[in-house]
Amino acid sequence: MTAHEDEEQGEVFFDESDIIDEIDVDEEDLPDAEDDIVEDSDDSIHIFNGHTGELYAVACSPTDPVLVATGGGDDKGFLWKIGHADWASELQGHTDSVSSLAFSHDGQLLASGSHTDSVSSLAFSHDGQLIASGGFDGLVKVWDTSGNLKSTLEGPGGGIEWIRWHPKGHLILAGSEDCTVWMWNADNGSCLNVFSGHGASVTCGDFTPDGKTICTGSEDATLRIWNPRSGESIHVVRGYPYHTEGLTCLSISSDSTFAVTGSKDGSVHVVNITTGKVASSWASQTSSTEGDPESIECVSFAPKFPWAVSGGMDRNLTIWDLQNSSPRFICNHEEGVTCLAWLGASKFLATGCCDGRICIWNCLSGECVITFKGHEHAIQSLSVSSNLEFLVSVSMDGTARVFEIRNFH
Repeated sequence: MTAHEDEEQGEVFFDESDIIDEIDVDEEDLPDAEDDIVEDSDDSIHIFNGHTGELYAVACSPTDPVLVATGGGDDKGFLWKIGHADWASELQGHTDSVSSLAFSHDGQLLASGSHTDSVSSLAFSHDGQLIASGGFDGLVKVWDTSGNLKSTLEGPGGGIEWIRWHPKGHLILAGSEDCTVWMWNADNGSCLNVFSGHGASVTCGDFTPDGKTICTGSEDATLRIWNPRSGESIHVVRGYPYHTEGLTCLSISSDSTFAVTGSKDGSVHVVNITTGKVASSWASQTSSTEGDPESIECVSFAPKFPWAVSGGMDRNLTIWDLQNSSPRFICNHEEGVTCLAWLGASKFLATGCCDGRICIWNCLSGECVITFKGHEHAIQSLSVSSNLEFLVSVSMDGTARVFEIRNFH
């Protein structure tokens, strides 16, 4: 029968002469429609859905074990509490992404980045009284923990990339896309210093733990070591054997002696802060199929072991032995590693990944002890509660999720 004849006759039915054979099928052997629906488990104990866009930043209060600050691409910052779904305070006034946050260590104030762009960074001060947030509009704002605006810090001509608090006072340090680093007094809003010298966006930085020095890394592939009082650049680390592409991340040792940095070039370097000399250099342990280096996205010194760790787009967490300048373990992931967080001063480390999963690693054995699921897209940042019972993550899926970690101290 032709297609034309088929159309003219309308519906066509089989008759008995068309049947070749009959087969008996047990109903138990038939697939269940519900079997085709595979739902990934959600291991979180609390979900915050207050944001309406991608999330970039999260910070847990260093004094209140349930108080959390988050910021994202919806130009908003929020304060909310773990286990208190009915309590949230919006940090209003941001007009661009909030990308970084940090709490003070023991008090009532808080600073957030207010922005004619999205809120891009947040940070609590050392005494828990303040939280600072920086946004892509180049502004930083200071709030109390009820969300009341205290002051706005201005100056940078580009978006705020990161914010840090001085370890011993209410000083805020922020790196900008306009190649500068700014330092303010958070109590009165006055600018104390501007650090100029980088040739591109300042992507990472911090005070040393003793508060006497500042280290900053840039897209210009340099690390600069500064005197906070004079604003002078003490050392500029660049060229062989240092990074060949822009820096992405930085961490400083607890004794204020060394800085570890990661780069788009896939390498990790340890620099002596006092001398400005490269002490150790490590290349990525794997290479991409195209032959191009895979970016390092996060680095950190271990709190109580002679190790440094790095994670990146090569899908690895590498635990480096500082004494032997060699990898102790290479911990494989299914997708790229975007961020990490130590679970207190323990042997356990959390990694956030591009596939939305969070892995908890025993760094003494190199084993993954648990994988947390729940997020649908890449994890952007991780933070640990002050009582070490909760791990909070934020994701490109627009949610913040809380996971229990009390068994991993």
